[in-house]
Amino acid sequence: MTSSIANETVDHSKNREPFSFYKFITNKYFLNVVSIVLFLALWDYVAKEKIFRDSLARPLEVVDQLYRLTYMKFAGTNLIGHIWASTQRVLIGFIAASVVAVPLGLFMALNKYVNAIVKPLFDLFKPMPPIAWVSIAILWFGIGEMSKVFIIIIGTFVPCLLNAYNGVRLVDPDLYDVIRVLGGKRRDEIFHVCFPASFPAVFAGLQISLSSAWTCVLAAELMNSRDGMGFLIKRGMDTHQPTLVLGGMVLIAAAAYGTSLLVTLFEGKLCPWKRTIENL
Repeated sequence: MTSSIANETVDHSKNREPFSFYKFITNKYFLNVVSIVLFLALWDYVAKEKIFRDSLARPLEVVDQLYRLTYMKFAGTNLIGHIWASTQRVLIGFIAASVVAVPLGLFMALNKYVNAIVKPLFDLFKPMPPIAWVSIAILWFGIGEMSKVFIIIIGTFVPCLLNAYNGVRLVDPDLYDVIRVLGGKRRDEIFHVCFPASFPAVFAGLQISLSSAWTCVLAAELMNSRDGMGFLIKRGMDTHQPTLVLGGMVLIAAAAYGTSLLVTLFEGKLCPWKRTIENL
């Protein structure tokens, strides 16, 4: 397949190199599989040799425990119920934080008066870790759902706001000059340059916030909960069941990766916005 650009013929076909053993073993997908297999093998060896005594279960034992939890009730619900309980808390806290933090970060970067009012307070609370709010969350909201959601909101608010703020502040000023030369107004600068150019930073903040949300929900459920993946870990610690502890950790990691991947896929849907910048 060829195309003509400025009277030059550009060939879009890919040159396929002949298959070789070196090319196979250096393929990134092969290396990914090797990495995972080696990790599981090392994990199984350490557990089998009881290097940590009975505190480390073998991978197949963890898988078997998770499978049994899918059809048997544990603390009133099965595995799907525990996953949904944690996911629901994460989604509520994450959405509540991002709906406020992202627009506020954009306004802070675009308006010096909003920045002057909000930034000192934000800089005051920014260094405080979300776990430090656990005690005051219990005092304010008790040990119910609201205290857990509050901790997640605190943990996800800072990355969302900070990345939205920096995303606008780091936009190349030359892009604004292009809009002005073309006769654009302030509104055109915001909607055709500022927002599209800041979207990668905003979505990076959302991904970081989701990772923080899963960390916060784990801490909240370890604190006091009757369901959720953090509850499985806590129950496994109380009853000395490494399969429950490791199973909960695996589920948390898988859920965090899955939700982060969804954010990445959603960002891909906004590629036309980003092409606006590339076309200037």
